[in-house]
Amino acid sequence: MKLGIVGLPNVGKSTLFNAITQAGAESANYPFCTIEPNVGTVLVPDERIDKLVEMYDPDKTTYAVIEFVDIAGLVKGASKGEGLGNKFLSNIREVDAIVHVVRAFEDGNIVHVDGSVDPVRDIETINYELIMSDLEILDRRIDKIMKSIRGGEKKYLAYQDFYERLKAHLESGKTARSMDMTDDELDMLEDVALLTMKPVIYAANVAEDDYANEDTNVFVNKIKEYAKSDKAEVMVISAKIEEEIAGLEKDEKQMFLDELSAAESGLDKLIKASYKLLGLISYLTAGKPEVRAWTIKEGTKAPQAAGKIHTDFERGFIRAEVVHFDDLMNCGSMSAAKEKGLVRSEGKEYVMKDGDIVLFRFNV
Repeated sequence: MKLGIVGLPNVGKSTLFNAITQAGAESANYPFCTIEPNVGTVLVPDERIDKLVEMYDPDKTTYAVIEFVDIAGLVKGASKGEGLGNKFLSNIREVDAIVHVVRAFEDGNIVHVDGSVDPVRDIETINYELIMSDLEILDRRIDKIMKSIRGGEKKYLAYQDFYERLKAHLESGKTARSMDMTDDELDMLEDVALLTMKPVIYAANVAEDDYANEDTNVFVNKIKEYAKSDKAEVMVISAKIEEEIAGLEKDEKQMFLDELSAAESGLDKLIKASYKLLGLISYLTAGKPEVRAWTIKEGTKAPQAAGKIHTDFERGFIRAEVVHFDDLMNCGSMSAAKEKGLVRSEGKEYVMKDGDIVLFRFNV
């Protein structure tokens, strides 16, 4: 999973990236500090993996990972090449989802490119540039299907109608994802790479004192209201807190969060929100050689899940021997789970569940 962190200059984007990846991206109080995208990989914390490691004492442990990409700050006119706009747009095309960092705090010592803090204006500034880029793509697609229609291919009349309605929606300043679409219409966009169709999490970057009191933050409430109409998710984060806890041990980190009356870190919230946004789950494999988490789409069937490990597993799939993590923990061992009939043999139509522990049987 690749998440692109975007935002206007000086909203805390690179500070957040540094903190959650500890990758050391440069962070400074001036626009365009980030030019080339910085990339950092983060292990997905998973207590299930920790418990299985205790049980199996494996030679190797592999957690799921998320790749974060810190993309250059955007300014007005980016869709026309202003600032680092073209570079920004090409980088954002490569990510699975967008984490849009929005400033939700006042601080006279930190410059804002527009001179004041207004989160909805900031969101709309970036969305406008993405919409303008999408309109160019859509215009080219409409020109292409019009040629097909003039050539007698009437099946494209439905495409024309849908694309024209979508174009009007974009021209009204709304993102493509905010438009209600049928399954057939979504299929019509499958090979049209619209930036505003990408899933988005608005990360409201608040001051340290506001982290556990998001309901009273006027800026956060404005972001939440906007996100509803944009079919986007919102999470509250404090880049400053993430920076402070980045180097702490697990126990120290929890003590720090307890003092703030915060249930979890921003990184933990972000990982959970990202999995939910992209409809992802994890299944597990466990044994002495390795304990490992595998990330798949919700609704994936057993053979395709096996294919994540190796294409031969999918091609020669026979069955999946499955026990759920909770059942294994309750039984205390795999042999006890088998005695109780909790290890099931599943076929090609089995839909994988989050927390399934699986042994795939295959023959090539």
